Amino acid sequence: MSGEQPAHPDGHALIAVVGATGTGKSALSLDIAERLAADGVAAEIVNADAMQLYRGMDIGTAKLPLAERRGIPHHMFDVLSVRDEATVAGYQDQARAIVDDIRARGAVPIIVGGSGLYVSALVYDFRFPGTDPAVRASLEEELLALGTGTLYRRLAAFDEATALRIGSSNGRRIVRALEVIAVTGEPNAAALPDEPVPWHPLAIVGLAAERDTLTARLDRRVEQMWADGLLDEVRALLPLGLEQGVTASRAIGYTQAIDEIHGRSSGADAIEATQQLTRRYARRQVSWFKRYPHAHWLAAATEDDGADAAAARADAALRAWRAV
Repeated sequence: MSGEQPAHPDGHALIAVVGATGTGKSALSLDIAERLAADGVAAEIVNADAMQLYRGMDIGTAKLPLAERRGIPHHMFDVLSVRDEATVAGYQDQARAIVDDIRARGAVPIIVGGSGLYVSALVYDFRFPGTDPAVRASLEEELLALGTGTLYRRLAAFDEATALRIGSSNGRRIVRALEVIAVTGEPNAAALPDEPVPWHPLAIVGLAAERDTLTARLDRRVEQMWADGLLDEVRALLPLGLEQGVTASRAIGYTQAIDEIHGRSSGADAIEATQQLTRRYARRQVSWFKRYPHAHWLAAATEDDGADAAAARADAALRAWRAV
């Protein structure tokens, strides 16, 4: 299916492929890139999945192997060691520089990922408040001394909406939210606006699946992760500092695999816990992406889909992009 993309003065519009884990985002992004190539337009893929930033975390993040990337350039994969802390602000700086470079070369950036805050930080006019090391250090000391419950209640008193969004167990994000309030004097200073403004011309394509279908698919995926050697992957990452990594060690599946390796959990319990957390995460993803205005929603791939269905999804995505 050919067609011209409307001209933008500073480069092609972006395509963002979003949705819950297990809905086929990577496959659709590759199909879109190939359809564009058939029209003589180059495309490159930019990762917006926080855990796929990490080198060596492949099986548990469902990272697309190099051999399956169809020769299409991929960016923002394997850019962190497991000891590094992933930050949305740092990701935004790096990913935006890459997107600008892609557009300057006349290619189409395809943003792909399920980490809602990372996607939003990249594609929307989304600015992060500054930091104050002294305030951060003081709050981290309080976190250690008083626990997450006390700091969570303090955050809820200042900004109930942000507290509910973060949850009462994520100490790192609670500290950051309180730091933002202290630095800016404003609650919710880093939240996505009700009507976000695209950073560049943008088409958002979402993939949606029926809950029961997605739940079964995710449960099978977790079982397959263990069958594919997740424990061996984690064993190889432990000497590299996986347990010391603030972000990487908390990745769903990796925390549970670490517990199994250290004998704190059985294999069956580790798999079941990972399945429960994955289902919960998928529900949060669905809620996040439903807030995106003007998104074009398509049915996720099913096991019965063939080449025609995949082509139809890619064509529908490109129609949305050409209309920008």
